[in-house]
Amino acid sequence: MVSANREMVVYCFDTLVAHYNDEQVPPPAFDEGQHPLFVTWKKVVNGYEPRLRGCIGTLSARDIVNGFKDYALTSALRDHRFPPIQAKELPSLQCTVSILTNYEDAANHLDWEVGKHGIIIEFTDPDYNTKRSATYLPDVASQEGWTTIEAIDSLMRKAGYRGAITDSVRNRIRLTRYQSTLFTMHYNDYVNYVKTTRGAAPSVTGLKA
Repeated sequence: MVSANREMVVYCFDTLVAHYNDEQVPPPAFDEGQHPLFVTWKKVVNGYEPRLRGCIGTLSARDIVNGFKDYALTSALRDHRFPPIQAKELPSLQCTVSILTNYEDAANHLDWEVGKHGIIIEFTDPDYNTKRSATYLPDVASQEGWTTIEAIDSLMRKAGYRGAITDSVRNRIRLTRYQSTLFTMHYNDYVNYVKTTRGAAPSVTGLKA
């Protein structure tokens, strides 16, 4: 099984830096494979808790080289919840790559563990008779300090449901649980890695030295 690793995060940073510099992305230092994956960008300022700046991926397996290249940019520049990340924000960024594994159909909406499982919910909105779905990665509920019920209720809102959340509505949920491996790196660590492996720090257009 392929696990998330440092080289995958480096490739995501390389991709974003190449975008700002209008250059080709250096070749990745990891092997190709087929896996569901996510790329998450967070901003770390003055020692406070990292703040989400973008998170997009796919729940279906795809080539991980092109997958990380695509979602590094999509999550940084086209997550509709946030303005696009600018080059000047790079020194404050940390990147997490996630590779998703072990998909399982859950018995019900409570059949999963906070801190272990990511969850995908699918249900029919009783007010509009439309299908809704959303996911949280495995680390989200634990980082937010949520119980299983609190995570489910928040995820229903993320899916676009605006009605009253009751047991009757929760019981409509079809839940798929999954696990993941992840690797996180801050921009400073990326710079040091590039210095060590390539002999010079990355230069970024629009970023003061």
